[in-house]
Amino acid sequence: MTDYRQYITIEAGIRSGKACIRGMRITVADVLGYLASGMTHKEILDDFPELTNEDILACLAYAADPEKRSVVITV
Repeated sequence: MTDYRQYITIEAGIRSGKACIRGMRITVADVLGYLASGMTHKEILDDFPELTNEDILACLAYAADPEKRSVVITV
């Protein structure tokens, strides 16, 4: 996995500033919730074709990072 900060963004105007994937309206918490409910990577990718496997891995890496260093984009 490359640096998750290439995939996870926080923008004030998107989903109330929650950590999202590549500026989309899909949050890290959404993806983690899908995984926690038992969905496989393939099922998530089938349901959300705009996501990549790297996006899912970035969500896991973000969740595992105690410092939560994220890219912050101001608009």
